[in-house]
Amino acid sequence: MIAVILCGGSGTRLWPISRKSYPKQFLKLYGKSSLLQDTYLRTSNVVENNKIFIVGNESNYFHIIHQLKEINKDFDESNVFVEPMSLNTAPGIAFAIKTLIDKFNIDKNENIVILPSDQYIANVDEYIKELNIIKNFSSNLIITMGIKPDKPETGYGYIKIGDKIGDFYKVAEFKEKPDLDTAKQYLESNEYLWNSGIYSFSANTFMAECKKYCQEIYDIMQKSYDQFLNDFKTLHSISIDYAISEKTDMIIVLKSYLTWNDVGSFDKLADLQNEDNKKYINIDSKNVFSYSNSNRLIVALGIDDINIIDDKDAILIQKKGKSEDIKKVVDYLKQNNFKEFDENIVIHNQWGVCETLLDNENYNIKILNIYLNQEIKLIESVHLIVVDGVAEVNENNIKTVLKKNEDIYLNNLNDCSIKNISDVDLKIIEVNIK
Repeated sequence: MIAVILCGGSGTRLWPISRKSYPKQFLKLYGKSSLLQDTYLRTSNVVENNKIFIVGNESNYFHIIHQLKEINKDFDESNVFVEPMSLNTAPGIAFAIKTLIDKFNIDKNENIVILPSDQYIANVDEYIKELNIIKNFSSNLIITMGIKPDKPETGYGYIKIGDKIGDFYKVAEFKEKPDLDTAKQYLESNEYLWNSGIYSFSANTFMAECKKYCQEIYDIMQKSYDQFLNDFKTLHSISIDYAISEKTDMIIVLKSYLTWNDVGSFDKLADLQNEDNKKYINIDSKNVFSYSNSNRLIVALGIDDINIIDDKDAILIQKKGKSEDIKKVVDYLKQNNFKEFDENIVIHNQWGVCETLLDNENYNIKILNIYLNQEIKLIESVHLIVVDGVAEVNENNIKTVLKKNEDIYLNNLNDCSIKNISDVDLKIIEVNIK
């Protein structure tokens, strides 16, 4: 089996903690690893590491590389495919399969499992069991994974099951997100599953179904690889559901018993909240979810049914059940040129992370976290203080080694750089007098 993890999403439904420059799949929302890292780790129990591929875009390429090397130092960077353009899941899958065929010479009949990078799955043992069922099932069908619902959920699409076929069921119908009354009916009927967005099929099956239902994708996949890349931008943006799944009669579904969450809204993220967190206090308040990326204490007093989301440069206060309205916020910020639409005071770069601690008209203070073996150029006069690690400062070809608690002032920056020469991330406080 080959695994393709789709990692190109912008994650704006979780603004402000998730932004286009650093979307939710890279966030460590509930533990020490990110959603992407968790997806890779649990999948590596079933699929060999050299057969796990990631599809991303140019802006998040280095985030992917860094995060996967954090958990697998031998991760092969060539297993990351950069889309020419972000065009939803159907073109993204086509791009991955075309690359696998033309650049990796895969067996076109081998099962390929398509995995979102931004889902929470708690019971990993069940995931391994179910993925092995899919791995060992050889056919020319499309397999999807439907999650057995445990509540009337209005934020997910549904799959109605038909006749049972071994471990699987025929797909009778795909259903859009229902209202609450309809969701209750779905739950009571025991005939509906949540649509997980997880699929498996061979390259041959994908192309055969594209030929039937999405001719433009099929046609472009017949071209040379260079021509395919050149013409990729001409494709329409369309999901795999709309392009193929809802039209084909070649699809079956595995009823899944995963403890699963698509983390697609703050209402969903609230389900994962750690109740032991003492930084969030609710007094005379009910159904309040608080989440913070700062060190601020959040106190809810006399309010009900509210999400309070605290990022380092923005705060969102949202009525429960209004998750879909986040788009209004993001659109407003974009249209009115608010830098917070995409930018953050915490900036993730190829070399590491830069966080602005204080910025006014007279000076600014930043903390730099420079990854192992990385080097950065300096463009302004600064005072540097090493907090952790060992730095090699190259000032006009004069090298100075700085250890923890040592500092240096750099005034002439015509040719000046800092390199991490330690075996840990290098942390430096940077002070700039304007």
